Amino acid sequence: MKFDIIHQDEAIVVVNKPPNFLTVPDRFAHKLPNLYNILQAKFGEIFIVHRIDKETSGIICFARTAESHKELCRQFEQREAEKIYWVLVQGILQEKEGVIDVKLAKNEHRPGSMTVAKKGKPSVTEYKVLEEFERYSLVEANIKTGRQHQIRVHFRHLGHPPAIDPLYSNKSEFFLSEIKRKYTRAGRGKEERPLMSRTTLHAHTLSLMHPTTNEKITFEADLPKDFKAVVAQLRKWQP
Repeated sequence: MKFDIIHQDEAIVVVNKPPNFLTVPDRFAHKLPNLYNILQAKFGEIFIVHRIDKETSGIICFARTAESHKELCRQFEQREAEKIYWVLVQGILQEKEGVIDVKLAKNEHRPGSMTVAKKGKPSVTEYKVLEEFERYSLVEANIKTGRQHQIRVHFRHLGHPPAIDPLYSNKSEFFLSEIKRKYTRAGRGKEERPLMSRTTLHAHTLSLMHPTTNEKITFEADLPKDFKAVVAQLRKWQP
């Protein structure tokens, strides 16, 4: 699996993770390729600072020393690091900017998923709409807490789940025929291939203080090929 190392020094490694690629080893299938093991083989000792879901693409940071790891974890825990995601959601949001502040907890009725719960952990997402289409919206989400599946559950709570999300929406794939008028298949008898078949979520920006120089550093990752294709077709057929 190819990925881009967009920054490396003696303290940190920053990677633009491709979609459908594990951040850390799978609990039940340890031999599956994952960033942690690959970076460990390349750099030696590597420390996990934060994680993004397998299907999610974008920026992720690892520490190379115990001291850097301690400092970066402190920044994440105290909400000093800024993590901005882009998410394509279903529908048009009434409020174009806002704050989603609802508690989240593990969903006891559906293992592996999260749900809104009064006795859950505090979870805060600031958002603003970047672009609107007929039935979808591209939204910037700035997470102030790092709960599992936070963005996905928060936007579902608003009534605008991700455009594709097998756990939290009714869609697992995105097809051009859904938005293109008078769509015709390329060949007789051929099945249409999806433009995208993973959660429409991308870790776009990460800002933090460098653990040794104490300078603010910011990294950005453009949308990957599959996500770009969906947005391009929406601009063409549902502007």
